[in-house]
Amino acid sequence: MVHFPSFVNGLARTISIKKENNFQKDDARKAVEELAKEARKNELFLSSSGVVRSNKDNSFVSVFTHRGQKGVNQDRLVVWEEFGCQQDMMFCGVFDGHGPWGHFVAKRVRKLVPAILLCNWQENLLAAKSIDLNFKMEEDKNVHGLDLWKQSYIKAFAAVDQDLKQHTGIDSFSGTTALTFIKQGENLIIANVGDSRLVLATTSEDGTLFPLQLTTDFKPNLPKEAERIKESKGRVFCMKDEPGVYRIWMPNCKTPGLAISRAFGDYCMKDYGLISVPDVTHRKITTRDQFIILASDGVWDVVSNQEAVKIVYTAPHKEKASERLVKYAMREWKRKRSGIAMDDMSVICLFFNQLPATKVVD
Repeated sequence: MVHFPSFVNGLARTISIKKENNFQKDDARKAVEELAKEARKNELFLSSSGVVRSNKDNSFVSVFTHRGQKGVNQDRLVVWEEFGCQQDMMFCGVFDGHGPWGHFVAKRVRKLVPAILLCNWQENLLAAKSIDLNFKMEEDKNVHGLDLWKQSYIKAFAAVDQDLKQHTGIDSFSGTTALTFIKQGENLIIANVGDSRLVLATTSEDGTLFPLQLTTDFKPNLPKEAERIKESKGRVFCMKDEPGVYRIWMPNCKTPGLAISRAFGDYCMKDYGLISVPDVTHRKITTRDQFIILASDGVWDVVSNQEAVKIVYTAPHKEKASERLVKYAMREWKRKRSGIAMDDMSVICLFFNQLPATKVVD
């Protein structure tokens, strides 16, 4: 994890708000929103298709989103370089909405998550700064730093879900998934709710490029997810016309269930095992790692991890890599799922400043 002293040193650059004990959280969130506006003005913030380049190194992000055949595009995404005014930190996220108001839920979650996360992180830093952290080992600092992020994420996701519950404009049958990550230096902190997926393209000792999936697709039939759902009196099964597609169902309801086990919103299902608690994980980026693919489930429904890595790696122009992957997925959808309405598709590709691989695994 990132060294704890760097957290404290970067605090003064994060948010210039009151630090008295009685400052309001709303003021802090407004301050973060102002930071986002400033980042957008400086081309460090992106919420649509495009490219964001790092001012610190040669890494950059390629982004592309495409509306499917179900109506309005309910996918929302965000890339925020120099997150929290720290040059070595980036925030990325894909939010896949569903239900009548899914696009609205995804948009609101996209706005709230980075703002509340940054505020929680700052609060944790202020609290930790008052403690004498006299660690004997560097590993202790790293573990503590990771714990700060994990607690910040869990608290932020709970606050966002509560905000949605109190919003009168959202019905109980709408929600969104959320897959986000913080990259600070060589550290990657991932928080996942739902079935979007993050795949890392890394190289073996002989230089072969291969995919490493860093997230879990939270489907209702996963053993631990199914156990929680059933303990909450929810049901998990497939419909006859959807073999292999497991959904959460209410105890005595015949309306279509949810094909995910974690999501924001969907309050009609929260008493039956659906949760918005993120799975927070960490990975240290090495010189063998080349790029990250973060995509909504519409892509992964028809494209394997291996295929995705090969498509992105062989893109003639890396700035168009995300678009290339989406268009490939669209062709595969028509070939593999003819007659089924195409899902929305969104891709974020983050390229590191690393040496290229010599070949790609088939």
